[in-house]
Amino acid sequence: MKILILNGPNLNRLGTRKPEIYGTQTMAQILLAIQRQWPEVFFTYVQSNHEGDLIDAIQDFDGDGIILNAGGYTHTSVALRDAVEDCEVPVVEVHISDIRQREPFRQQSLLTDVCAHSIIGHGTKGYEEAVLYLVSADKR
Repeated sequence: MKILILNGPNLNRLGTRKPEIYGTQTMAQILLAIQRQWPEVFFTYVQSNHEGDLIDAIQDFDGDGIILNAGGYTHTSVALRDAVEDCEVPVVEVHISDIRQREPFRQQSLLTDVCAHSIIGHGTKGYEEAVLYLVSADKR
């Protein structure tokens, strides 16, 4: 099984940016824990602060599922939404914080209705929950 973990803008700053909201774990630590838990899964990780790079990663991915934390593009990018909607593999939307409890402009996700599943507000454990969802879906 192949899974793409795709992070959007500012998520390269995990562990240092607003730790009271996003926690203290770096993405490297999160990825290491995921790889140890699922050694049979081949993970690819991409992070970009550029919308087109995220769209390209979705369109170019040849695998079984995508875990997407689109960061701020969640609330603004129709183009990213269109790429997810056109994607032929399941996409799991992940948000570390509970966007429904944040500022009004963060409360709407343009992605939720085109994703196979959403995990919102479970902290960095949301990435592991997303892998579990994809791995379980693969066994159905």
